Amino acid sequence: MKGIFTTRVVPDYDDLPERQYHFPRTYLRQVERCVGDWIVYYEPRRSSGDQPGGRQVYFATAQVTRIRPDPAKADHFYADVQGYFEFPRPVPFREGAEYHESMLRRDDGQTNRGAFGRSVRGLPDDEYWCILQAGIVSDLFDEDANELVAEPKPRESVETFLNRKIRDPSFRRLVRQAYDLRCAVSGLRLINGGGRPEVQAAHIMPVEHNGPDTVRNGIALSGTVHWMFDRGLISFGDDGSILTSPHGLPDEMGRMVRPERKILTPEHPAFQPHPGYLGWHRDNVFKR
Repeated sequence: MKGIFTTRVVPDYDDLPERQYHFPRTYLRQVERCVGDWIVYYEPRRSSGDQPGGRQVYFATAQVTRIRPDPAKADHFYADVQGYFEFPRPVPFREGAEYHESMLRRDDGQTNRGAFGRSVRGLPDDEYWCILQAGIVSDLFDEDANELVAEPKPRESVETFLNRKIRDPSFRRLVRQAYDLRCAVSGLRLINGGGRPEVQAAHIMPVEHNGPDTVRNGIALSGTVHWMFDRGLISFGDDGSILTSPHGLPDEMGRMVRPERKILTPEHPAFQPHPGYLGWHRDNVFKR
C-alpha cells in the first residue's frame, strides 16, 4: 500500500528522506503496510523554535524497502527507502477546492484536521499517481535533450517511469533553480546566446555510488569547476569553505573563486548541500 510520510524542513526525528524515515511505534502498523511500495513525502507548515515553517507541499517520492528498530531509542523505528525522486514542482496539498488526498477533505469542503495531523497516512494508488504527475507536470521539458518527457503509460510501474530520462532533467532543473542559475564557486550567472544557462548541475555523491537525485546532493557549477570537482581537485567544507588540492590547479583557478572563499548556497535550508554528501566527497574523491 502506498502512503504519505510527513517530515519537516529541519526534522525533529532522525529523518534523511533520501535514505530513511524515523518514526515512533504509534505509526508502525501504517508504515508496515507500505513496505515494498512507494510513498510521498509531505512537508508541513508547522515550525519549531527558530526553524522555518514548511511549504505545505508534497515534494518527493521513494520506495520503502524495510523497517528496522532504532538501536538507540526504545519504541522507535527506521523505514529504509530507495529510489528517492524530488518533484520538479512541489505539489500543494490543496489546489483551489481540490484535495490531492481525498481523506483530507470533509463533507463540508473544509480540511479534516484530524486526518491532516497524522504523520503517516495511507494513499490510494490513483491519488498517488495524480500527485506524481502533478509534481512532474506533463510539459516538463528537457532543455538539453530538446524533448518533452513522456507521461506514464497505463500499468507502467513507478520504477519504469522514474528512469534516468525523467530523473536527469528534473535534477538538473531543480539544482539550477535552487542556485538561481549561478555557479556556487564563482557566483557568475552566464546565459548563452540561445538563452540557456551555462551552469551545470553536479552530483556531490555520484549516481554510480548510489548518490540520490536530490538538491541537497547537488551543486551548481560552471563546466571547468565541475570538471575539477569530479576529479577531486576541489571540495567543500560543511561550512561552505572551498578546499583546494595540493596536487595542482589551473593557473586561472583564483579568478574563479568568490572573494569570500565560500560557496554560494541556496537560502532555503531544504536545498542546501547536506553535510553527509559533502563529507563523502571529501573522504572519497578529494585529493588531499
